Amino acid sequence: MSGVFGLGLAGIAGGGYGLVSKHRKVHGLANISATYAANFAIVMGCYCGTREFVRVTRKSEPDDLLNSAIGGFASGAILGRLQGGQPGAIKYSVLLAIAGTAMDFTILKLRPILKNSDSLKLPEWSPIQILDEEQLAAKKAREQQLYSQTTLGKLNKEDSRGN
Repeated sequence: MSGVFGLGLAGIAGGGYGLVSKHRKVHGLANISATYAANFAIVMGCYCGTREFVRVTRKSEPDDLLNSAIGGFASGAILGRLQGGQPGAIKYSVLLAIAGTAMDFTILKLRPILKNSDSLKLPEWSPIQILDEEQLAAKKAREQQLYSQTTLGKLNKEDSRGN
């Protein structure tokens, strides 16, 4: 889950960086913001995927920061090699290992604070609702009834055309 959250944050951060970039006048604001957002999201996706691969391979807990360091180092080396050869691989691997581990450490420390916060709960008027088991069973029953009505309706139309 933190990977998806991280991807979203990376895209927002990249877009925000594009808003203040010195290249926005040359390439256009929308173009440069989209480029930075996509690049940040790609880097974050590679980092999160590598970190999870390391976690599964090591059979460790999701909160183990060693996964972050190894995942950051490996994904930084791959992305850096593509970007700037061997010197880029060394630079990017260290940078991504430090940044990724710092980000995961911060998330670990903030998780208890954010879990107890009421500001992250969905408002009552939101179309997204968390249903309890009784409400979920009622919803499934309504959907099943609707499905059977639409299926019977289609069958009746086909029968009337055939006669």
